[in-house]
Amino acid sequence: LGGIAAASAHDLGGEKASVFPATSLAPCALAGPLARAPRRLFTCASHTKPSHPLQQRLPSTHIAPSKADRGMAGAAAPAGGILGPHSVIKSDVPAERFALDLFDRLWDGYRQRVEYVRTYESLVLEQGATFFNDHIALRTLAVQDSRTGISSISRLFEALGYKSAECYNFEDKNLSALYFQHAHPKLPKLFISELKTWELSKETGGIISNYMSKHSQDHINDEMLRKVRDVGSLSPADRAVLLDKATQCMTGPQWGLVELEDLKAVNKESQYGAWVLVHGYSVNHFTSLINSHETASLDTIEKTADALAAKGVPMKGTIEGEVGSSLRQTATEAVMIDVPVLSQGKETKAPWSYAYFELAQRDPYTDPATGKLVRNEGFMSNQATNLFEMTRTK
Repeated sequence: LGGIAAASAHDLGGEKASVFPATSLAPCALAGPLARAPRRLFTCASHTKPSHPLQQRLPSTHIAPSKADRGMAGAAAPAGGILGPHSVIKSDVPAERFALDLFDRLWDGYRQRVEYVRTYESLVLEQGATFFNDHIALRTLAVQDSRTGISSISRLFEALGYKSAECYNFEDKNLSALYFQHAHPKLPKLFISELKTWELSKETGGIISNYMSKHSQDHINDEMLRKVRDVGSLSPADRAVLLDKATQCMTGPQWGLVELEDLKAVNKESQYGAWVLVHGYSVNHFTSLINSHETASLDTIEKTADALAAKGVPMKGTIEGEVGSSLRQTATEAVMIDVPVLSQGKETKAPWSYAYFELAQRDPYTDPATGKLVRNEGFMSNQATNLFEMTRTK
């Protein structure tokens, strides 16, 4: 984003402090000065049966890198596009630089297809605001096959230093999700979900299983993970090949084209399942952290959503989370794009819902147990379940 400054994910007005204690749910890498919590078993928070309030969020921090530690988020690309907002994040660690390059590749493909993102970019430039990518959402289909489900793509990011932080269940949607966090405080969070196909009807589950049986055998294999883990030892040429491979693995379906009738049949029971069949591992959404804007005109989620709506961007009708809550979210509507499908064996195009752009506001609050100012870095199950609906194709 030419001229848009990259803000810290943990900027709470310049105050530096400690890490909020981990809950029993969180085998996570705490953001901040590379503080790490021990890995341990965790249970899942459910939006249908809320648990203790602490079990609805990840450990919060109030670590604030200085403004001098912020760069310009992107620049004009040779082809006339805009480079992603991750390139300016400072790191000399090879795995972190590789992750940032991968995120920029994914951002570029995403913003080209989601026009509302480009409107947001122009809004931020006009208002002299800053931009930070809070999190990236990815979707998967789970059958009893090691190539599918959350782990089929999470291992790529785990090899780059990400660690699982909290689990969520969405019983009414047959979904589970894991939130992943990196020790580097500026790397975006990852929210990776999966559809538990065995909880669907036999007919719908059978359709999905049939396509998963065609899943590419070459997708994120052991050899690739070893190279990702040791990316710092690769030559520039080998690193470039690996980056191309990682980008390809996170772009589109890995099981070929879907028959339109199968797609429609799955969509009747699970719009999520149909979405993944046609879009595969493509990014579902990137997210602007409202707290990074640092300008009065866009310093709340309401102001930002209203400003986008004034520019003609269709927005979700409500904001998830009450005023004053530790996490508030809304989003643009999802764009419709033509996707390649099969119709009686012949390739054609069909309009289908793709991705949206999300807004998240994470206001600091005083932890009653410690008296320290902290911020919720996790997610609220009841909010996420409503945001899943943004990609429904009727």
